[in-house]
Amino acid sequence: MAAKNPSERKIKASKAQSQADRTGVGIERARDMQSQADLADVKKHNQ
Repeated sequence: MAAKNPSERKIKASKAQSQADRTGVGIERARDMQSQADLADVKKHNQ
């Protein structure tokens, strides 16, 4: 089984989402970051 290697974008999005969940601040920005990171991963894997 291969180890997961999340992209830097995915890591930043995850941290932003965690902070937004804890504080209630920046929820939309965190959601957008997650969406962009997910789209980048799809493009990367479906070359």
